[in-house]
Amino acid sequence: MARKEELKNPIIEQRADPWIYKHTDGYYYFTASVPEYDRIELRRAKTIQGLEDAEPITVWTKPDEGPMSNLIWAPELHYIDGKWYVYYAAAWTSEIINGLFDHRMFVIENDSPNPLEGEWVEKGQIKTDLDTFSLDATTFEHNGTQYLVWPQKDPEITGNSNLYIAPLKNPWTIEGPQVMISKPEYPWEIKGFWVNEGPAVLKRNGKIFITYSASATDENYCMGILTADENADLLNPESWKKSEGPVFQTNFEERQYGPGHNSFTVSEDGSEDIIVYHARTYTEIVGDPLYDPNRHTRAQVFTWKEDGTPDFGKPVPDQKEIKSPQKVSL
Repeated sequence: MARKEELKNPIIEQRADPWIYKHTDGYYYFTASVPEYDRIELRRAKTIQGLEDAEPITVWTKPDEGPMSNLIWAPELHYIDGKWYVYYAAAWTSEIINGLFDHRMFVIENDSPNPLEGEWVEKGQIKTDLDTFSLDATTFEHNGTQYLVWPQKDPEITGNSNLYIAPLKNPWTIEGPQVMISKPEYPWEIKGFWVNEGPAVLKRNGKIFITYSASATDENYCMGILTADENADLLNPESWKKSEGPVFQTNFEERQYGPGHNSFTVSEDGSEDIIVYHARTYTEIVGDPLYDPNRHTRAQVFTWKEDGTPDFGKPVPDQKEIKSPQKVSL
């Protein structure tokens, strides 16, 4: 079947950890990490491609001090029970402590019909069983239960972050139990850093899929996937099967390096599934890759295999000239 959605990458330049959500009002809403890591922006458009020229609205800015005063990472916009929520990670310092940044997860809420308007209220930190580095929270509903999925450091386990799941009492409060469903273990998950992060949930064909990103945020960055049956106990780690290899990774031929930290949306008519992700077009990074701003938002249609699992293919080549500087030190 021919693809109907025509997308030209990059969709938005210098926006990492991209999140696109198509709401019932017909708008696509977009948020992502900004290069300055100092605020949360939202924008909306009637088309995915139109998000590039949509006006970004700053809905929250980090304070000068306190637990949310540094390194605002990976916001996600969700609509739950008639209200809007943004999940994001923040740290009290930009310094690395014991080999890691010191992020925790936070939530803001807005009850306006349009999340670009109205007042955003801070709901505070999402508290977990461990008071350790945590980030990239995402949420989904299944069979009447709202779940949170997030990466976090366990001091007893090698690596930066594992993936956990727990039911929610409300959008900012975990209601026991929280269980680990994945940790970095395969060679493709531990290149540069031992990382499982950036989870995104997709429900299709009687299955629940959680994609996630692994390894360092350079050309080694790639995506794996966890799969559970929709009738399984999602709080049982045994219900989740991990892919043995990456399902989306660097395409050297097309100069698409380190694709990951994805989200999912659908085409305008709802007939096609779309993966949204960031990637760079070069590998020669000066300094920490996190401070290189040229991870651009990209999107492409994906298909499904006969067994009902997603087939993401390879990152497609850029079709638009990139205007931003190719090498920037912040």
